[in-house]
Amino acid sequence: MDLSPTLAWLVDAASDCPGADRLLAELGAHLVADGVPLAAGSLTLEVPHPLIAKRTWLWRADRGQVIEALGFVPGGLAPDPPNDAGRRWLRDIAHGEVHEDIVGRLDGPQLGWIGPRPFTADEIEQLRQAARFAATPLAVLAARATLRATLDAYLGKRSAERVLAAPLRRDLGETIQAALLYADLRNFTSLSETAPPAQVIAALDAWFDRIAGAVHAFGGEVLKFIGDGVLAIFPVLEASPRRACDAALRAASAAEAGMAYLNAERRAQGLPPLAFGAALHLGEMLWGNIGAANRLDFTAIGPAVNLASRLEGLCKPLGRTVLVSGALAAETDMPLIALGSHSLRGIAAPCEVFALPDPQARVS
Repeated sequence: MDLSPTLAWLVDAASDCPGADRLLAELGAHLVADGVPLAAGSLTLEVPHPLIAKRTWLWRADRGQVIEALGFVPGGLAPDPPNDAGRRWLRDIAHGEVHEDIVGRLDGPQLGWIGPRPFTADEIEQLRQAARFAATPLAVLAARATLRATLDAYLGKRSAERVLAAPLRRDLGETIQAALLYADLRNFTSLSETAPPAQVIAALDAWFDRIAGAVHAFGGEVLKFIGDGVLAIFPVLEASPRRACDAALRAASAAEAGMAYLNAERRAQGLPPLAFGAALHLGEMLWGNIGAANRLDFTAIGPAVNLASRLEGLCKPLGRTVLVSGALAAETDMPLIALGSHSLRGIAAPCEVFALPDPQARVS
């Protein structure tokens, strides 16, 4: 079969591109090398993501540059932009008719091109042939992106990278040091028994938005949602754990502030406020696969995780929202309030316990 260099590249090598952005750039460059006059091209893909509905890339022939726009799902971070984002971008670069092709099925990826002059019939046919041959590599990239997006959404970015890089076996894991944050919503059982299910789910989602948002804002990662609880880690990536410990403390403070704003909104709506407790600890844990032979879970386990969970249980008796272990307190210069030594259920040695200062004191 006599294929042009562009079509041969689509058959033989395009599936090896690291992402759709590079595929668009290399496809455009191959078409130019084959004699198609291009000023720019665009590629729009639907993506499986909790917040993002579409991704559109724009390639400029004069610079070889690719930029990206995100279309968010309704109710996401921003309004969903029109479906013609690629077409509008192309018209801003060169005045003329945009040529567009749907790749594969009717609702498949959309390829758009614009040239410094109108395309001839032969050039349009070359673009259409390129779109036909692009279906397979784009399907490969979409499947890869779907897998990655799914793992990121359910496991978190770091854990997803670890899962993708290792075989699916339960005997694989590593010992890491991290600052841990374990947080739990108080009185959730009574809320779930007295409020309508939709209201309970809305409360849970609002709580998770605040605590997980704070964790991610300071470089941590949520490992688990456990009922109404959260287990998050801030891995120690340097010789000193100070940066991880400070990040965990700042995340806890941010979560407190976020919940204060949320509770003000809930009171205005006639809803009860949501109280929570959180514990911070520094220690080592096994980070990896556990489970049955054919059903795995990727998580962190070990004495440090147990201590953080037990320490959180002291929040209510001590009348504090956030408690900090002595191990973590020893690695930070941030101001903390000493609460003495306390015994924790199931933990052999007593634990030195500290608390965050009152929020008003932190502001002043």
